[in-house]
Amino acid sequence: MKIAWKKAICYSGYREGQSPVTGIIPTKEEILEDLMLLKEEGFSYLRMYDPNAHARRVLELIKEHSLPFSVMVGIDPRAEYNNKGCPWLKTEKTTLELEENMVYNDAQIQMLAELANEYKEYFLAVSIGNENRPSWGADLVTEERLVGFAATLREKTGLPVTYCEGAGEWKNLGKLAEVLDFISIHSYPLWNGKTLKEAVRMNESDYREVVSLYPDKQVIFTECGWTTTCNSSMDASQVGEEQQKKYLNELLLWTKSMDIPVFLFEAFDEPWKGGPSPQEPEKHWGIFGVDRVGKQVIKERALS
Repeated sequence: MKIAWKKAICYSGYREGQSPVTGIIPTKEEILEDLMLLKEEGFSYLRMYDPNAHARRVLELIKEHSLPFSVMVGIDPRAEYNNKGCPWLKTEKTTLELEENMVYNDAQIQMLAELANEYKEYFLAVSIGNENRPSWGADLVTEERLVGFAATLREKTGLPVTYCEGAGEWKNLGKLAEVLDFISIHSYPLWNGKTLKEAVRMNESDYREVVSLYPDKQVIFTECGWTTTCNSSMDASQVGEEQQKKYLNELLLWTKSMDIPVFLFEAFDEPWKGGPSPQEPEKHWGIFGVDRVGKQVIKERALS
């Protein structure tokens, strides 16, 4: 199987006062508004992160309104062992908490399989996790467990199976790569201190490195983006709506010319993420604000 290039984006529809942490999810009316905005911008692929009620509502609406989307849905596993290398974790989970997380993760795989089978014609692929192997991560899962997740989902759904991880981690994931249908990488020039001029060259380098490791596998990007607001964690001179517009346009021109699918991160700003500072970059990667007003890249119709 090979996934063709189409306009693709990561979608999380949580608005002010909503979040996956609280379990308050967007209404069907709010989700339909989002989907119509994304349809108008020509997106065909959507990526979602949990097989929860939010994802179910999205799939229900795609079916009900015959919307032209194919969806990748994954699970977002919880930590199955403690990571002393995570800079923001101050306490360790107990053995009981870790065992409960394993049960939770297994249940998520089962829930994803059920959702995928119910809405199979609208699925592009399923993902077994999201950034669960970096040395700095808070929610680490062993490679062996991820291999098991892949086997379970393939058996239960028959759909293409992938795993989404930072490009630099794939050199250590050979056993997992073998059992996947395609490899999904994340590549963030801003987090790596790159300027706008250097950005797409870094994406190209990340792509070539992973392809060289696994030449028999298709490699796609499941997260690439550019935030529009930042604090001291980034170079403010490189951040803004103009920079986002230029980066995303150049990224799409390159990936389309190479037939490399890329999911832009992301559709809408997410104020629930990160800490209390409104300037935290995690909150501002959307091409639309949380108010659903398009940023410059949308206003100027700059997405190829």
